[in-house]
Amino acid sequence: MKSRPLPQRWYGFTLIELLVAIGLMALMAALSWRGIDGMTRAQTQMRQHADDVLALQAALAQWGADLDALATQPNTVSLDWDGRALRILRRGNVPGEGLRVVAWAWRSVEGTGQWLRWQSLPLTQRSELQLAWQQAALWAQNPSEQERQREVRIVPLDQWQIFYYRDDAWSNPLSSAGINSAAPAANAALIPDGVRLVLTLSLGQAISGVVTRDWVNATVGGGK
Repeated sequence: MKSRPLPQRWYGFTLIELLVAIGLMALMAALSWRGIDGMTRAQTQMRQHADDVLALQAALAQWGADLDALATQPNTVSLDWDGRALRILRRGNVPGEGLRVVAWAWRSVEGTGQWLRWQSLPLTQRSELQLAWQQAALWAQNPSEQERQREVRIVPLDQWQIFYYRDDAWSNPLSSAGINSAAPAANAALIPDGVRLVLTLSLGQAISGVVTRDWVNATVGGGK
């Protein structure tokens, strides 16, 4: 008598095992995605941090370069702070270019305080210089659309302050300290021994808080 062959059995995963496996794979994919997303965010923040630092460094370097290039002309003011903007008469970037009027100011732009820089076209005539000097003051107060095209946004800023170093002390540029009252007209164009810049940077940037930069007149000992 022949024996019957045993029925063939098929081995595999049950439905529950498949569901568990799919769930684990989904969890691993979610964790991997979070890890990649976190790395991307960290890289973006580091890149933004580096850009903010470079922008501030470039701005401070330009600030020092503008003051280092101060130009003097007979009966002409070379440096003036009116409480709103610092205007600078400076030499051109290349020999023979002429002079330029540069202005630094703070203004609210789209609801955010911004440190701004404006500069004129190269100037070769006194009439052009006087007009550019006036335009710089108007730009700081109420700029036209044309003047806005010449400005450069530097960094978000809550506030800024300027001090002059005169008579061995830092003082408000608008005060009479260090000015010879006997000859105010003759001293109007005098350049102080130093200029101190105090910036209060807005929160949320790579660098926040107060930053101070001192510049020393080259006749005293070189800029820094």
